[in-house]
Amino acid sequence: MRLQTLLHAVFPPACLCCEGRVETDFALCGACWADTPFVLGAACDLCGVGLPGQSSLSGPLICEECHRIARPWSRGRAVLHYAGNGRKLVLGLKHADRAEVARAAGPWMARAAADLLADAPLILPIPLHWRRLAQRRFNQSALLAAALARASGCDWLPDALLRARHTPSQDGRDRDGRFANLDAAIRVAPRRAAAVVGRNILLVDDVMTSGATFSAAAQACHAAGAGQVCVMALARVARDA
Repeated sequence: MRLQTLLHAVFPPACLCCEGRVETDFALCGACWADTPFVLGAACDLCGVGLPGQSSLSGPLICEECHRIARPWSRGRAVLHYAGNGRKLVLGLKHADRAEVARAAGPWMARAAADLLADAPLILPIPLHWRRLAQRRFNQSALLAAALARASGCDWLPDALLRARHTPSQDGRDRDGRFANLDAAIRVAPRRAAAVVGRNILLVDDVMTSGATFSAAAQACHAAGAGQVCVMALARVARDA
């Protein structure tokens, strides 16, 4: 505790968004918290996108997009809308080496996915191809998965999934192009196959746009003999974004 106090005296905790003073590490100031688009209230049970109105007592809500697209997973959650401060936090984690965003996001994800974590699923991050990992030096999805595992007490495996081939960026592609780009691109690592068989899986990624990446990973898990597969994104891109 004394060491932490000394560190805070030299390096005061800063807001993850505006870098203003905050009381604790890995936190948002009051103003940035109020301006951060957390997914609250009604949300799609499959992809986590926020929906107008209140949560339904008669059953899970499904958004229009998930009614049109078959999802190879059972349920999904998201913490943030990919806009404003939500987008800023994701891009800071992904491209600015801000690993502290993942530390903050662990408890956020644990709260958002509390019902999905009740059966202690095996948490698996969406993998990067080794070429992209070499360029970026870290997998942001693995940082998020590790933080969620710490916050929830669930097991996780950072290397259970592999990118079987290098895929071009999804940026600029329409929905069909995104799915075609990821077709058969992800598989379960042979040396981790036994750990996946029969286990409920929670896949973790930084952003869900079309759901193509989650679909490829979920299909790989099912092909390897996994049980129920659910998904967790730090941020969800709205259909009209």
